[in-house]
Amino acid sequence: MRVRRLAGAALAGLLGLGAAAPTVAVAPGQDRLDRPAQVLPLAARSLLLDVARAGGRVVAVGERGHVLLSDDDGVSWRQARDVPTRTMLTAVWFADAKHGWAVGHDELILGSADGGETWKTLHHAPESQQPLLDVWFADANTGIALGAYGSYFSTADGGRNWIARKFEAAPVPVIRPKGSPAPVVEDDEFAPDYHLNRIAAAGTRLYIAAEAGQLYRSDDGGSSWVTLPSPYAGSFFGLLPLDGDALLAFGLRGNLFRSDDAGQSWRALASGATAMLTDAVRVGTSQLALVGLSGSVLISGDGGASWTLQQQADRKGLSAVIAGSDGVLLAVGEGGARRITVDGSVTP
Repeated sequence: MRVRRLAGAALAGLLGLGAAAPTVAVAPGQDRLDRPAQVLPLAARSLLLDVARAGGRVVAVGERGHVLLSDDDGVSWRQARDVPTRTMLTAVWFADAKHGWAVGHDELILGSADGGETWKTLHHAPESQQPLLDVWFADANTGIALGAYGSYFSTADGGRNWIARKFEAAPVPVIRPKGSPAPVVEDDEFAPDYHLNRIAAAGTRLYIAAEAGQLYRSDDGGSSWVTLPSPYAGSFFGLLPLDGDALLAFGLRGNLFRSDDAGQSWRALASGATAMLTDAVRVGTSQLALVGLSGSVLISGDGGASWTLQQQADRKGLSAVIAGSDGVLLAVGEGGARRITVDGSVTP
């Protein structure tokens, strides 16, 4: 039997944190995680797993149902005033300044129509015992949520209704020499349901980074998927589309790869890192940034051909990053939210 590892199930285990909510009194029959998130003075320094822009606002999500809002590009943070859960939130996405969605453990999906100030539960299935790990929307109506064990949901009405389906992708084409025997077709009754860790968009194309070296691409907005050739067998935790058909894929132990043909072929890049890489972003017009565990921050000024490691002194893991409006990196992770300049320094 294949050993399961909940990739990023919410990255808490990978960061070595229990991330458990404090013990509280709960009425008989009441689920502690279904109660509203608490407003805590140090929430901006708690474990945060993802960050996104909602127009000019920045929204971050993480443990205990924490949703943090910043209207000054990450200089200061406050908690959203109404979040209906204390479940771990793993990812957040905004289609515009108002409409956003967050996903988390227990197959939880939340929605906001006011820039993250208040949230409503759109889907929740604690009996599934599987986390959702990422969410993406093309616009205010059409979206996808995905996660552990191949969980895959789509919506066409802004998240009011979700359709669950078994994630399936066409296999990598196998080119056999003429006259060679046909391959043995294995029984797919026990085909593995890989954890789907991250979804990324490049124009009309979508990509998924998954565990066990799995990479997928859709050319029709997620209606169908194909399996891409993989450059290694370790898990992928992120993708960064570049110009044209170029694409970066990254994962465990600093493994970093580039494709210039939409994922049909790959070449390894020397990242200079040994920690797991978790997220990447463009910075301005010429720089790229990668972040990861152990406080790893990698900067490239040549399209990813070479990288400079800017090690964070506290070595706290970073799980997600976006570009700040003033050229800094806005990162979240084990130490909460932080601003990082491209020379590696941290500002409050």
